[in-house]
Amino acid sequence: MPRSGLGVPSMRDFPVYLVIASVWAYWIGIGAMLVRVRRRRHKLVGVVPEQRRERFMWLAWVPLAVLWIASPWWAATRTSGVRALPDFARANALYVALRDLAAVVAVIALAMTIRCWLRMGDDWRMDASARNTTLITDGPYASIRHPIYAFSMLLLVCSLIVVPTWPMAAVAAFLLLLWNLKARNEEAHMKRLHGDDYARYMQRTGRFVPRLFARHH
Repeated sequence: MPRSGLGVPSMRDFPVYLVIASVWAYWIGIGAMLVRVRRRRHKLVGVVPEQRRERFMWLAWVPLAVLWIASPWWAATRTSGVRALPDFARANALYVALRDLAAVVAVIALAMTIRCWLRMGDDWRMDASARNTTLITDGPYASIRHPIYAFSMLLLVCSLIVVPTWPMAAVAAFLLLLWNLKARNEEAHMKRLHGDDYARYMQRTGRFVPRLFARHH
């Protein structure tokens, strides 16, 4: 894949460009919402985690987020080394088609994530807070308890398919684990806040994908 000078990726690798745009837009969106939360509350409620457990998680989230943002750009602007796009990603026709598909799905995952952000509105927070008083169960939340995480994870997996490098694989493995841990922690927190209402919600929904068969009591 030809590359132009000064470390600028070639326009010929369109999947990488779509992933770069999607991932950067994703994190810019999160940054914008953090600023909005900060201005609305004039404090760090909903921005800095209240729970010690989540604070430890965020010590890992920050560098992993930086690596996720950087990895597609590295792959597009390097011709050798572990950060460069491996040869099979461009030489294997089936994998080239898979990369094209993954890039399109990445854009869809971003759009669905934005839809979830909009549905959350002023209730959006980065942490499990005692101020999470609203139980949202409609729209994207009707069948999935954590649609934001689900679509974010999909965007991450698409990033790995388009950019199958070792740094991107490490980022994906750790972030997928962290999302699972955070989702479980939030569920325990919401169950304490909302009791039976949240327990019933859990019975009819899936964590990241819809339940095939909802449980009823």
